Amino acid sequence: MLERIKERLRSIGYAVKDSDDIAINFAMQKVENTIKNDCNISAIPDGLMHIAIDMVVGEFLISKKTFAPNDLLNFNLDSAIKQIQEGDTNISFAVGEGSKTDEQRLDSFIDYLLNYGRDEFIAYRRFRW
Repeated sequence: MLERIKERLRSIGYAVKDSDDIAINFAMQKVENTIKNDCNISAIPDGLMHIAIDMVVGEFLISKKTFAPNDLLNFNLDSAIKQIQEGDTNISFAVGEGSKTDEQRLDSFIDYLLNYGRDEFIAYRRFRW
């Protein structure tokens, strides 16, 4: 899963460094626990893996924004968050004059990563007794 997360980070324009492994692993454990607890399952099913990867990327970007904002200075927001389309869902983020600031656009993108697909959790939920 770690390599798939790094690949996703590269695909959105973030230059992954070796020193990022600790933060990525922490975010990965946090997301795994969230999904396991929300669904009452012991392992993340394959059907939720793409959602888990995006959630880890979102958690990682939040930690970078909070604790190492200089690492995001070269992050290309235009290529990362201009538009996202999955199936019949299309999300466009404001770009150009009179639109959101870079920080607002990054926050919108992170929010998307953390929340998109959570409605799919219901298909994997188990009852708790």
